Amino acid sequence: MATFLYRVGRWAFRRRRLVIGLWLGVLVLAGVAAATAPAGQDEDLSMPGTESQKAFDLLDERFPQSNAQGAEARLVFQAPDGQRVTAGKNKAAVEETLGSLDGGAQVASATDPYKTGAVSKDGTIAYSTITYTADAVDLTEPTKSALEDAAGKARDAGLTVEIGGSALDAEEAPGGTTEMIGVVVAAVVLVLALGSLVAAGLSLLTAFWGVAIAFGLVTALAVPLGLTSTVAILALMLGLAVGIDYALFITSRFRDERARGGDPEEAAGRAVGTAGSAVVFAGATVFIALVGLGVVGIPELTKMGMAGAGAVALAVLVALTLVPALFGFFGRRVLSRAVRKAGRTGGEPPAARRPGLATRWARFVLRRPVTVLLVAGIGLGAVAVPALSLELGLPGDESKSVETTQRRAYDLLSEGFGPGFNGPLTVVVDMSKSADPQAAADRVAETVRGVDGVASVGDPVLSRTKDTAVLTAVPRTAPASEKTKDLVHAIREEVSGVETQTGAEILVTGTTALNIDISEAMSDALLPYLTVVIGLAVLLLMVVFRSVLVPVKAALGFLLSVGAAFGVLVAVFQWGWAADLIGIEQTGPVMSLMPILIIGIVFGLAMDYEVFLLTRMREAYVHGASPGEAIVGGFRHSGRVVAAAAIIMISVFTGFIGMSNPTIQTMGLGLASAVAFDAFVVRMAIAPAVLALLGHRAWWLPRSLNRVLPNVDIEGEALSRRAPASATVPDMAVPPVPVDGR
Repeated sequence: MATFLYRVGRWAFRRRRLVIGLWLGVLVLAGVAAATAPAGQDEDLSMPGTESQKAFDLLDERFPQSNAQGAEARLVFQAPDGQRVTAGKNKAAVEETLGSLDGGAQVASATDPYKTGAVSKDGTIAYSTITYTADAVDLTEPTKSALEDAAGKARDAGLTVEIGGSALDAEEAPGGTTEMIGVVVAAVVLVLALGSLVAAGLSLLTAFWGVAIAFGLVTALAVPLGLTSTVAILALMLGLAVGIDYALFITSRFRDERARGGDPEEAAGRAVGTAGSAVVFAGATVFIALVGLGVVGIPELTKMGMAGAGAVALAVLVALTLVPALFGFFGRRVLSRAVRKAGRTGGEPPAARRPGLATRWARFVLRRPVTVLLVAGIGLGAVAVPALSLELGLPGDESKSVETTQRRAYDLLSEGFGPGFNGPLTVVVDMSKSADPQAAADRVAETVRGVDGVASVGDPVLSRTKDTAVLTAVPRTAPASEKTKDLVHAIREEVSGVETQTGAEILVTGTTALNIDISEAMSDALLPYLTVVIGLAVLLLMVVFRSVLVPVKAALGFLLSVGAAFGVLVAVFQWGWAADLIGIEQTGPVMSLMPILIIGIVFGLAMDYEVFLLTRMREAYVHGASPGEAIVGGFRHSGRVVAAAAIIMISVFTGFIGMSNPTIQTMGLGLASAVAFDAFVVRMAIAPAVLALLGHRAWWLPRSLNRVLPNVDIEGEALSRRAPASATVPDMAVPPVPVDGR
């Protein structure tokens, strides 16, 4: 692979105008496709195969006049202090408001709270349910405006009016202030790490180039593939982070080769052949982990994985071709100012030979490996302790800011009708095989009313063909409560006996039940997916580093960093620690999709740092350096770059925490935390400490495995044999370092 990529790098350097022209054409085509494509909309989260999803599908079939997962709004009215909504003036205002909506575009029905009993016991709060003929994603702006105008009329009459439900849900577009701050921080880090505005700008330019193409393609395919704004933001987040990092690694290696006296074309080829090999491997691990999310069975998670994988693949292609092409245009300006000022191309400037922070840190770890290992391991373990209390769920209106009308409507309904009113359960009774459908429906209603924790059960509503009945059961507890989760299971258990007696099929669904089913499916899939990811990591690293213990160490370190990241999520989103700092006003379960998504993404990113850091260590070791010298040599050449790459990635992910979308907030904080723990604690503290303790044994591989495993030559050994020694042998030698016990 190194030889092939070496040729790719040299070809891209020589044919730089052609390469840039091709990438420019792809960018223009992606932009045109995005600009001319219809706007995509968010879709309802679904989980094929679950009881709740099966019930939704049955409702769509048996009640074709209504959309089981269609848009719904709740107009919640509260009378002024000391008054009732049933009073003459207030009642007239409510009826006038609802009358203006009834019969409107896309409106299926608007219930009358005075006829349906939707008035609180104290008479201060009432609500009307407005159902629509279209999904929330298909509601037009005039329809939404009509709803808001109707609420405004009631407010003018002196009532407090809030709007809940899905009708006003809106997507959040990327490109806010916090994301730009993250990019600015990344730019500053690049300039400091590379010592050249041109080199920093090159990394940013190529990353933005790849992200623009990926974002354009996601936008263009949004409607035909049902891609949501969350999918687009994930592609943007991942593409930007890995794009900057991959360009940084190849640029750093190119500068090293140039400093050793290599001509520009040869340096570009060797940079792509060596660092580019690591980029391909790292990108492949991220790609595989993200594509693997499709096995979970949630369409939205599959789309997020595929879009993220596509963005990463584009970042790899850009790094391997566009980056070396730009080397040809920028010439010596890619080198640091110190090298250019010294006017040297045959060696590094004197300042670069002084031990840097990374070298001094590596020597410190080698002197005290046990201490570093214990402190880092115990510290990560302590941070991971909250993860033992991890609860999964899906955010609803209760998680939104109190500044939103949806959250205020949620609070008013809880005040007037109880906390469970915001999460009603829908019991669907399929009576197509029942001898007495009406008796079966009544028996189900009676059984559900008798379940402890049910506040109320509505009368069965039959379909036109009398073969399906629908009942609404209101829990006593809030939708995200553990007691509500237990109630759903209790109802399903109780009605199983009724199924046997009546021949009816009984399904419990509703948004709350669907959220519970998805969360449980995520919990069940977490361990198998983690096992597959860990197994894949061990296998791939064994191929790359020709070692047994290095992959095991890397996998255990990955578990530590992921566990610590989950601990941070629980502490912030469940326990509320420092939640105010990122705008979290309501604590609750962690977004159910996040753990498995974070595992998939962080797995690939963790392997990035493992590969880029240990590749230089193994390169030194196979060239004759002792284990301790190899560790110091690896940090000397890659420590600063890996640290810069980690800071850049953390900055990009942190920039998304400021968005109001709970999914994106959770993802941003989880990924930023995981990268910080993995890069700075696991890869730069635990990894060298373990390698120091293992010594030569770290690089041992049984002969039987050595014959079976393919040789990918990620260190570019083949390039060392084909090029002049003066231009190829890396300067990895460092003064001997005493290592305790070695």
